[in-house]
Amino acid sequence: MADEIKKNNSKQAIALQYDPDDIAPRVLATGQGLVAEKILETAKDNDVPIHKDEQLAKTLSKLEVGDAIPPELYEVVAEILVFVDAMDKIKGKMDRN
Repeated sequence: MADEIKKNNSKQAIALQYDPDDIAPRVLATGQGLVAEKILETAKDNDVPIHKDEQLAKTLSKLEVGDAIPPELYEVVAEILVFVDAMDKIKGKMDRN
């Protein structure tokens, strides 16, 4: 999942990775400007859903690459992951038809 915001007229993106063996999703990548564009381009090229949430992105941008998201963000990130999973299932059904 990639999250994006515009900060000081510069796009910012944060990519999260979730491994069920980990305690929580981790920050996979973060960047502004051209780096953010590359993160978003890579996400699109790999069919990774992009979620736009300015407040969440601002909070996640304070974390370092490799950091697990803090417990206070579990609920909001879990809601996004459930949504992403549902979209993946819908896409899978459409691909089979």
